[in-house]
Amino acid sequence: MKKLHLVIFLLFVAGSLQAQSDKETKRKEREERRLKRISLFRELEEGENNYEREWSLGGRINTDGWGGFFELGFRKNRKVVNYFQFEFNEKKHPKEDKKPGRFVPIGDFAYSEKPYIFGKRNNFYQAKIGMGQRYLIGGKGNKNGVEVSAIYYGGVSIGLLKPYYLRVEDPTGEGYSVDIKYGQSGFLDTAAFTNPSKIISGAGFGKGWGEVTIAPGLHAKTGMRFDWAKFNEVVSALEVGINAEYYTKEVPIMVALEPKKFFFNAYLSLQFGKRWNKR
Repeated sequence: MKKLHLVIFLLFVAGSLQAQSDKETKRKEREERRLKRISLFRELEEGENNYEREWSLGGRINTDGWGGFFELGFRKNRKVVNYFQFEFNEKKHPKEDKKPGRFVPIGDFAYSEKPYIFGKRNNFYQAKIGMGQRYLIGGKGNKNGVEVSAIYYGGVSIGLLKPYYLRVEDPTGEGYSVDIKYGQSGFLDTAAFTNPSKIISGAGFGKGWGEVTIAPGLHAKTGMRFDWAKFNEVVSALEVGINAEYYTKEVPIMVALEPKKFFFNAYLSLQFGKRWNKR
């Protein structure tokens, strides 16, 4: 009987030691996993950005317009990223003067017709595609730092000239109103287009797309990019720089001003996206 009690006691002690050993093993495994997660977290938020691929979407404000773009980047080495960009912009002339449409009385009330831009001859849009490089000047070093890079970029532009239409009093007197573009069919239309007393409203964004003409060109830009994202796998960047464009034909935007082929502007853009490593 005493031997049986001794055997049971020894088994109990062995079981307790084994359970304690298992608990210690599990505790160590949990600690190792926690440390690994911390290490991974620090690697994502601190240190150099060495991801091989990236994409981002952004918006751009130019001193002569606005635009949006898509960017795809491929890391060449530690300091250089090659990237491709597609963008679409509208160029505005600093002399553009937006005016309210004519007020139309209805009984005791009145409403305003669509606003219009006085003296505008064409809407000018640009579809651009190009390739550039981003050169690292200073890494962010820690999660609160900012990665600073210089950029240089160039490519081709497809300028799209869409006639700007106004709704004016019918110059022929045959109807109340008619939609015309500048120089459409002679002196009467031209005089009505540039006479505020004859203008009723803008004809609307959809008018003129069937008459778009193309002006091929080239563009180039240079600037500085600042990426403040807390995690290296995230793109959160601001870019400032200057941009130059040259088109093979003259671009008339305003009636009273000479058309030109060369455009120069400054810009500021904001973009967001993701980075990853190829498999």
